[in-house]
Amino acid sequence: MDDRSDAGPLVTVEVDAALRITGWNRRAARVFGIDAALAIGRPIAEVLPVAGDPAAWSGALSDVEEPQIRVLERPEGPLHFEAWSQVIRDGDGRVVGATLCGHDVTARQREARRLGVDSRLLAALLENLDLAVWAIDKQANFVLQRGKALQTAGLRPDHFAGQNYFDVYGDLENVEDIRRAIAGEATHALPAEVYGIHWLGWNLPTPSDAELSLISIALDVTASKRTELELRAKLELIERQQDVIRQLSTPIIEVWDGVLSLPIIGLVDTVRTAEIMDNLLQAVTRTRARFAILDLTGVEVVDTGTASHLIRMIQSIRLLGAEGILTGIHPTIAQTIVGLGIDLTHVAVFAKLRDALVYCLGKLRARAKV
Repeated sequence: MDDRSDAGPLVTVEVDAALRITGWNRRAARVFGIDAALAIGRPIAEVLPVAGDPAAWSGALSDVEEPQIRVLERPEGPLHFEAWSQVIRDGDGRVVGATLCGHDVTARQREARRLGVDSRLLAALLENLDLAVWAIDKQANFVLQRGKALQTAGLRPDHFAGQNYFDVYGDLENVEDIRRAIAGEATHALPAEVYGIHWLGWNLPTPSDAELSLISIALDVTASKRTELELRAKLELIERQQDVIRQLSTPIIEVWDGVLSLPIIGLVDTVRTAEIMDNLLQAVTRTRARFAILDLTGVEVVDTGTASHLIRMIQSIRLLGAEGILTGIHPTIAQTIVGLGIDLTHVAVFAKLRDALVYCLGKLRARAKV
């Protein structure tokens, strides 16, 4: 091996006809971590074993125009060695050895595998998910359009390739989002409706790219949007039905001129009691009622918070110039009121609605005579 080969940038290994190492330059020593003294004289298959193929070096004794990559077994992990071989012949033309020149391409192979995985992953996503991916260049011209969702929109791959984005989609509502993205402002999960399809779009600027200005990913969410709209309509219907049920379950009845009756039925919680109070106070004001009867015959249990609301309702009715009356109190409700220490001395309480009506009519007649 001459000085030029020994100092060259490539790994240079020389072998004889028996594939024993006869030359080993300094680059080989650095790449393989083996000094020339330990390598020369030994079979190359022993010094540089090829994973799973003991005869892999036999091809070195022939001229190879295209480089071959051999995966070498190394203590620190596989090493990908790319090398060309040139045979050495004697005066009679017989092969007496070969010179191998190459370099470590482990990092390149690793990157190639990663890119291959990335490519397969991207292809799987575009072929199987409802995605549309497109890219535009610095002049806002379409460079690429891919994705399964293009078929749903009635488009083929690269349908608008070479056309300007703003010529094609300049009238869309989200066109300003695209302008901002081209200017460098990324946008995420923006809704848009195009071709009758609902999309969520991610616009990703590429300022460091020499050719592209923007990559956009759009997800077809039409099915989920339709479900969302259906659920929203159902919720609105349920809310309207609940409002009707609340009104029907707490009807305010004007049983006589100046006398309102509110029969309360079913479970009464704090929220419902607040609604009842609001409706009753408005009815008292609207009808200028003198009496408001709260009939609790249909209610068996209330919590302490609800009981407090009922008493405050009576007090609020009094502030409007009317008299609040309680009827049909169950024993458990009476215990709850007593447990709260509420004084009902100044509140008219009757066992039955009829008794309360007699009381109200009597007071109305007495006022009429005065």
